[in-house]
Amino acid sequence: MDEKELGEDAPAAPGWRLPAEWEPHEATWIGWPHNAADWPGKFGPIPWVYGEIVRRLAPGEAVRTLVESKKHESSARRVLARAGCLSERVEFFRFPTDRGWTRDSGPTFVRHGDERPQVAIRRFRFNGWARYDDWRKDDAIPPKVARALKLPLLPARSERREVVLEGGAIDVNGSGTLLTTEECLLDEKVQVRNPGMSRREYEKVFRDFLAAGNVLWLGRGIAGDDTHGHVDDIARFVNRRTVVLSRETDSSDENYRPLEENRERLEGMRLEDGSKIEIAFLPMPAPLVFDGRRLPASYANFYIGNSAVLVPTFNDPKDRLALGVLSALFRDRPVVGIHAVDLVWGLGTIHCLTRQQPAVRYP
Repeated sequence: MDEKELGEDAPAAPGWRLPAEWEPHEATWIGWPHNAADWPGKFGPIPWVYGEIVRRLAPGEAVRTLVESKKHESSARRVLARAGCLSERVEFFRFPTDRGWTRDSGPTFVRHGDERPQVAIRRFRFNGWARYDDWRKDDAIPPKVARALKLPLLPARSERREVVLEGGAIDVNGSGTLLTTEECLLDEKVQVRNPGMSRREYEKVFRDFLAAGNVLWLGRGIAGDDTHGHVDDIARFVNRRTVVLSRETDSSDENYRPLEENRERLEGMRLEDGSKIEIAFLPMPAPLVFDGRRLPASYANFYIGNSAVLVPTFNDPKDRLALGVLSALFRDRPVVGIHAVDLVWGLGTIHCLTRQQPAVRYP
């Protein structure tokens, strides 16, 4: 069955929503690292960081891992075995990728939560963040996963064109509200994903295909972000009513003004039921520079797994403060720091690498 057939045969009924990340998972998807160009001169430690991520996630859910080949799978198995986390919960899929940033190019799993719950994949397209040339293998991953898991592949079209949308560009509370940024989706000069697509068209896409009709538009992302404004570095839902927001207190830092503007916007926004949003603030680490480049280091790029919340840390005094803020918000699972100084040289950290697959039936 080809991709067109999957899309045409898939259920078209309304009600498919994008669950919040803290809702129960069946699995987390990752792409085992292989493209050394993502971490030039620093690739050596990266598989071991992945090993630590798997070690923390596997106790609570399956970890479904994309690998390039039998040889690549063997290499991943060796690392995971030495890290003490190779088990039956770690599954491998030999689906080649270009870059492996699974948050953005991996499947967008949606769930229909009626009396007969079902999970499907909403087919958004990926074009290398409208920046890089190596993206076609990544774009092919969602239909391959749909075939492997025998899940429906639901089309996502606006005005008869397929919509490009990365997972890191949005965040949801699972009840109808979605966070995104104007810089990423509405800018028509830099990294234009869907040329000419208006704010209203995006909002219709989010309402129709993700059941998120209340869209909160923040302004700009953080310095060093090569995605041009992904929201998962600045603002994240931690429960239905609460957003953690990155905040820079140094007025001389280039992140200060855009993050303050985002704070002012969010304080005036409302949830889908008209109620006020509760806001908690995450600090920003001190500027992290490598090889003359400012890197997009942010504690907001955490990932909520079934068994733990994984938070990037940067050998910074504010690491402890960020972990404390999130520990106070997540009382039902441990909050764990993952060393990300090497990882962020790839211009992304933990949330960028992971993609949740919701459970069909909740406990």
